[in-house]
Amino acid sequence: MEELWWEASVWISLALVSSLISLKIGISVALVELMIGILAGNTIHPHLSEWVNFLASFGAIVLTFLAGAELESQTLKRFWKESVVLGLIGFFAPFGLAWWVAQFFLGWGFRAAQIAGIALSTTSVAVVYAVMVETGLNETPIGKLILAACFVDDLGTVIALGLLFSSFGLWFWIFLAATLMALFILPRVTPYYLTQVDSHSSEPEVKYLYLVLILLAYVAIRGGSEGVLPA
Repeated sequence: MEELWWEASVWISLALVSSLISLKIGISVALVELMIGILAGNTIHPHLSEWVNFLASFGAIVLTFLAGAELESQTLKRFWKESVVLGLIGFFAPFGLAWWVAQFFLGWGFRAAQIAGIALSTTSVAVVYAVMVETGLNETPIGKLILAACFVDDLGTVIALGLLFSSFGLWFWIFLAATLMALFILPRVTPYYLTQVDSHSSEPEVKYLYLVLILLAYVAIRGGSEGVLPA
């Protein structure tokens, strides 16, 4: 147990340092945390245990869900063409260029070059959302447009990963069916559930959302996809 508490102390210390630097220089804490993480990973080499990986993954899932909750249907209808165009360009331009450079300029193998293209084509909805919340852009039409474009970009990345590297076994189709069912059923069930629990102090509405996200992430991982996609 002492090792676990020491690891937690190291990670929380890095997070605290990031927050203090962010306050001092006025840059989004999400970006500072990335830079501090890169610096720490190449110097002190903090231990990446399973619980750290889980918390990081779950945090990304929750942030992605919150970012999606910021997208209003009216904004999507108004800017859907712009968001699709920006998202597709944001995916295909770095994907094709990185793939070409890795394979034909750097001499990487075919599969390795594809992975390089996918890695450099994706964007982090969680980071973009965190930056926008700090600056207030998440409440503006341009901010919602950027978020929508990020979703399109990430969707392209997940589809590319699935088409190039998934086996399309039984669990993949279970994941696809579960996601479609959730998209159809949850908007009808959730409002009724929320009225029944009525914002109790034990926060059953938060636990309900966590349960849904975790179950969908489980079937996504089992299906060879990404846990963040259903969020």
